[in-house]
Amino acid sequence: MYWAYEDHGQFHRHAREFIGDGLRLGQQVWYVAPGDTSALAADLRGIDGVEEALRIGAAKVVSLDSTHPANAVIDPVAQAGHYAAATRNAVTAGFTGLRVVRDWTTLVRNARQAAAFARYEHVLDQYTAALPFSAMCAYHHQVGEDVVARAACLHPIGNATAAGFRLFGSTEAALALDGELDCSSGDLFAEALRLADPRPVAGRLVVDATGLRFLDHNCLLRLTEHAARHDATLVLRTAWPGAARLVDALDLTCVEVETAA
Repeated sequence: MYWAYEDHGQFHRHAREFIGDGLRLGQQVWYVAPGDTSALAADLRGIDGVEEALRIGAAKVVSLDSTHPANAVIDPVAQAGHYAAATRNAVTAGFTGLRVVRDWTTLVRNARQAAAFARYEHVLDQYTAALPFSAMCAYHHQVGEDVVARAACLHPIGNATAAGFRLFGSTEAALALDGELDCSSGDLFAEALRLADPRPVAGRLVVDATGLRFLDHNCLLRLTEHAARHDATLVLRTAWPGAARLVDALDLTCVEVETAA
């Protein structure tokens, strides 16, 4: 889940709801944000059962100040692998899964940081799509509307919809697409695709486009070009009837359309 917020009170309200739901579901919950751990623990005070959860390890607070130095650029694969491993550990410990609230505002303040996070979001989707993991990724609007739009379009759900489309991980495909891809979203889509950099399997770049309501020719060509860079055939799984006609009109012999039910 992506959550863009204007003030910290708004963020804390939604974070507390998300964490409280996780505790009720028997999940281990983490609260990851800037600040010292005592202040972060105070943010959670009043959530039913949270004091006991913090005592026994069912709830955990993590300060970004201690784990990520200022201006740090994360390693997308290592960071995603960290949460995948933590999810498996939570299940082994008897929890039903791992639920994390993360305020990443301080770590997307420059272009290199933002690009690394975009790649991380997609890798994490791929790692955890089949695991009992859920996260609320929060960003303050002060990071800029371009960062908000880039981050929002790389999450399957969220409260920011300006991008018009979403590109995210899938257990059955290299990526999944939702919403509408038209001329207004072409540049952002090209950037999201480049940053996520989904990889083919056995020479096929499979795209789950069952949630896609419209796809214009420029965005289809960008998908085709991405597959070609990886020497792969683009496989488009979609229920949108215009997809096959568009592929035929553009004479894209390297694209296969699979009709979804």
